[in-house]
Amino acid sequence: MTKRYNWNFLFIISFFFVLPAATSAQNNRKIYHKNWIDFNKNGKMDVYEDQTVSIDKRVADLLSQMNVEEKTCQMATLYGFGRVLKDEQPTASWKDEIWKDGIANIDEMLNGLVNNPKAKTPYSYPFSKHATAIDNVQRWFIEETRLGIPVDFTNEGIHGLNHEKATPLPAPIGIGSTWNKNLVNQAGKIVGREAKLLGYTNVYAPILDLARDPRWGRVVECYSEDPFLVASLGIQMVQGIQSNHIASTLKHYAVYSVPKGGRDGNARTDPHVAPKEMHQIYLYPFKKVIEQAMPMGVMSSYNDWDGEPVSGSYYFLTELLRKQYGFNGYVVSDSEAVEFLFSKHKVADSYEDAIRQVVEAGLNVRTNFTQPKDYILPLRKIIKEGKLSIQVVDQCVAEVLKVKFRLGLFDKPYVENPLMADKEVHTKRDEAFAEEINRQSMVLLKNKDNLLPLQLNKYKNILVTGPLADATGYATSRYGPSYNPVTTVLAGIKQFVGTTTQVKYSKGCDIVDATWPESEIIESPMSAQEQSEIDSAVNAAKNTDVIIAVVGEDEKRVGESLSRTGLNLPGRQLKLIQALYETGKPVVMVLINGQPLTINWENRYIPAILEAWFPGPQSGKVIAETLFGVNNPGGKLPVTFPKTIGQIELNFPFKQASHAGQPGDGPNGYGKTAVVGALYPFGYGLSYTTFEFNELIMDKEQYKANEQISISVKVKNTGKVKGDEVVQLYLKDILSSVTTYESVLRGFDRVSLLPGEEKKVTFILKPDDLAIIDKKNQYKVEAGQFKVMIGNSSENRVLNKEFWIID
Repeated sequence: MTKRYNWNFLFIISFFFVLPAATSAQNNRKIYHKNWIDFNKNGKMDVYEDQTVSIDKRVADLLSQMNVEEKTCQMATLYGFGRVLKDEQPTASWKDEIWKDGIANIDEMLNGLVNNPKAKTPYSYPFSKHATAIDNVQRWFIEETRLGIPVDFTNEGIHGLNHEKATPLPAPIGIGSTWNKNLVNQAGKIVGREAKLLGYTNVYAPILDLARDPRWGRVVECYSEDPFLVASLGIQMVQGIQSNHIASTLKHYAVYSVPKGGRDGNARTDPHVAPKEMHQIYLYPFKKVIEQAMPMGVMSSYNDWDGEPVSGSYYFLTELLRKQYGFNGYVVSDSEAVEFLFSKHKVADSYEDAIRQVVEAGLNVRTNFTQPKDYILPLRKIIKEGKLSIQVVDQCVAEVLKVKFRLGLFDKPYVENPLMADKEVHTKRDEAFAEEINRQSMVLLKNKDNLLPLQLNKYKNILVTGPLADATGYATSRYGPSYNPVTTVLAGIKQFVGTTTQVKYSKGCDIVDATWPESEIIESPMSAQEQSEIDSAVNAAKNTDVIIAVVGEDEKRVGESLSRTGLNLPGRQLKLIQALYETGKPVVMVLINGQPLTINWENRYIPAILEAWFPGPQSGKVIAETLFGVNNPGGKLPVTFPKTIGQIELNFPFKQASHAGQPGDGPNGYGKTAVVGALYPFGYGLSYTTFEFNELIMDKEQYKANEQISISVKVKNTGKVKGDEVVQLYLKDILSSVTTYESVLRGFDRVSLLPGEEKKVTFILKPDDLAIIDKKNQYKVEAGQFKVMIGNSSENRVLNKEFWIID
C-alpha cells in the first residue's frame, strides 16, 4: 500500500460494507489523480484542488464556484446515525435530502453512544470497520455532490474519545486534579490520534468552563474553578489533540458555567458576573488557549450575558473572539443555541430573525438535534429576501472552508489506512497511560494517624461497603468512551489482596432514598428495608479489621442538567457512615463524586478520606493500589470544598476580604453568626510522605513592566516513600488602581521525588501574568509592589518574597 492512497483497496472495502450508488461511485473513481482530486469533476485541476496554492486562494476559488444552496449547507450540522441521521451508510435517498448540496459537519457518526440505544451500530467496532464506514460517507459527499466538498466529522472527547472502546480517561475534574501539564498533553495526543485513526476530524474538547458554583451538575466536566489552571491544562489538551492534524473545538464560549442559583436546564441564563470578572476569570482560559494553542473550533453557548445571548452577540463572536483573541477557526453553536434567541431569550421576533442575528454576529455553523433543513431552508429564505447579506454569508462559509483546508480534507479526505485503527486505538500502552492518569488524579483529603496506606499483614478481614463499592455507571458518561469493561472498587480490592485477606461486601444503602432530593430539606424516616441494609453492614463490620466505605454520587446524580440543591452525601449514606463509625472499627471513606461535597461530619470523625472523583473503568484497580500504598496519592484539589452551600460562592481566586470570617473582622467585627472558611481549600491534597520547600530565589528585586521574572525554589521529600508534590506559585498585587484578587495562581509544577531527594523548580512570570484590567478597561502591568508566595495549596504558602515593578 502506498503512503498516500490505494484507491482499489479503499473501493473494495467500501463495496464490501455498503452498496449505495455503486455505478455512480465506479464512474467517479476517475476523479482521483496523483497529488490531486477533481472534486468538481470538470476534468481539470482548479485552484481549490491544487495543493501547492495557498489556503486563502483555494478558499476564494471554491467560494466563487458555490451557489447559495451549497453555501448554506456549509452552515449547518447533521447529527449522525441514531440522533438525526437514520442511515448508517449512504443510500440512494440521500440525493433527495438537503445535504445533496453538502454539509458543514456530521457529529457523532457511528460512535456507538452507550446511553442512546438508537445509536448502537455494528460500524463502531471493530475500529477499522468504523474508519471504512466513515470513508464511505466521506466518499459520497466527494463523489456525489457537485463540488465534492468534504465533511468535517466531529465528535466529543472531554475524557477520552466518545467512541465505543476508545481509551477512557477520568472525568475532567479528575484530570484537573493531576495538576500535570505533560500528562494532559499526552492525553490530548491519545484522543487526537484515536480520532484521526477512526475517521473523525474534529474533537469537541476541552471544556474551558470554570467550576465556580459547586451545585452546578457539569462541575464534573470542568478542570477547575481557577482560570490559570484551566487555561494551562486547556493549552496542553488542545496542542495534544491538534498535533494529530485534527481540530480541537473549545467548549462552552462564554460565561456558561454560572447559571443563576446553580440552577440548570431551561433556567441556564442570567449569569451574574461583572465585566472585569468576566474577562479576568471566565474569558481568561479562552483568551489564553486561543492565543497560545490556536484551536480550530469554538462552540458558542446558549446562555446570555448582561441581557445579550452569546450566540447572537457580535461582541462575543467577532469583537472578542476574532479581533482581540485572534481566533481563526469556525464557531459552531451548542445545540439549540440559535433557536433560543427566539424561544427562550425572546430577542428575536421569529426563528428567521434569530438566524439573521447569529450569522451577523459571527456564528458559522448551527447545531441542533433536528434536521439541518430546519435551519438551512429559512436561512436561504432570508438571503433571498435580502434580509441577510450574501457578503456576510460568504465570510461565514469561508471560515468553515478554511478549517477544512487546514485539516487537509481537500488533500487527504480519507483514512489513510483503516486497518491501522485496529492496531493503534486503545493499545496496551494507552491503557497503561489511562491507569496512570487515574492514579495521579487521586487526592488524599484526610489521613489521621497514618491509617493509610493499609498494611496487608495488619488487616486480615476487610469490609467493603457503600452504594458505589460495586457500581460501574460512573466510569462511563455521555461525552466519553463507552463499552469498556469496568473494574469496580470491590473487585479491585479483591484482586489486589488475593487470598491473603478476607474481603466481605455489604452494600449498606442505595445512592438515594425514596424521597430524595426532597429528603435534603425534609428528612423522611428510614424504611424497614433501609434500616435492615445498614444493620447488615454494621453486623458485617463487627468481625472485620477495617472498613472501606465507597460513597458519593453516581452518573444519575451529577452531570449535564443534574444540578443539585444540596451538597451532602445524598440519601442515607451519612447514616451508613455514622453507623459504621459507631462500631469502633477504623473507617476509610472513598469518595466517588463529581462535585465538591459538604462532608463536615465525615471529615471530623472519619480518620481517612480519599477523593477519587469519577475515575475511568480502571477505577477499582487504581483505588485499591492507592489504599494499599502501591500508588502514593499526589493529586491536589482543583476546586474549593465549602462547608455549607450557604457559603457559595466560595472559591479561588477571590477578591480582598470577600472570604472574611468572624468574629473580629473589620472595624465593627464582633459577631459570631456564620460558619467560615473552606472545608478543603483550592490546591489542597495530602501524601503518604512529607515535603519541605526552601531557597526561594528571584534574580532581582525590581523589574520593568515588560520584563520576564525568573523564580526558583527547592522542594525536598522529607519522608520515607516516593511521592509527588505540586509546587504552587501564587502572586499578590499589593497596590493597584482597582481592586484585585487576594492572590492569583501563576505557576505550578508536579514533581516526583524519592525519599530524601531534592529538586529545583523554576518558574517564569511573563508580563501578562502581572496584568490587570485597569480603570480604562485595558489590560496593563501597573507599577507597584508584588508578592510571590510558594506552597502546596492556596492556604499553605510557606515561602514568599516581594518585588517591585518600576516605570
